[in-house]
Amino acid sequence: MMWKKAIALLCAFLAVGGLTGCGGTTGAPHREDKAAGASSETPMVKKDGKAIVVYFSATGNTKRAAEIIARAKGLDVWEIKPKEPYTDSDLDYRNDNSRVSREHQDRSIMPEIDGDVPGWDSDETVFLGYPIWWGEAPNIVYHFVRSHDFSGKQVIPFCTSHSSDLGDSDVLLEETAKSGEWFPGTRFSGGASESDLIDWSRHF
Repeated sequence: MMWKKAIALLCAFLAVGGLTGCGGTTGAPHREDKAAGASSETPMVKKDGKAIVVYFSATGNTKRAAEIIARAKGLDVWEIKPKEPYTDSDLDYRNDNSRVSREHQDRSIMPEIDGDVPGWDSDETVFLGYPIWWGEAPNIVYHFVRSHDFSGKQVIPFCTSHSSDLGDSDVLLEETAKSGEWFPGTRFSGGASESDLIDWSRHF
């Protein structure tokens, strides 16, 4: 009968529609639904090892983020400081002859770092913070990474910027280090809220 065929077709249509709807809401979550640093590809953090927050900050944004993360995790903090501090004119990225512009144009310019991380060999997890300059980490951060052995360490990069993305900065630093287990990096805005930083740190 015609009405039975119509009912059968309607049921089949609803069944297909139901499967399609389920397919959109179940299974592996989308990347944007996962908390920062908590993707299925991310290795597990060593919970019982010694950890430290190491950062470079020129204007204070990364310093603020690093200190909030350190307080939330109860960790020591070590700042990557250049022996020759940056002045305001040094940081003028609009001037092609400024110190930061010249460093960006020539990756061989590596600012000397003042001091070294105490107890580096015993640190198993390193939160590494830096600002984004021209879509990359500053030369001084590359210098720090190049001059330290990350073997046996887990590295959790985080960066701050007003508008630039993370880009490949975390990948390039990992390639520079040539050792260690590096997590995907996370970018925070310069004015990231304390609660956002603390929530992120709880994933590690």
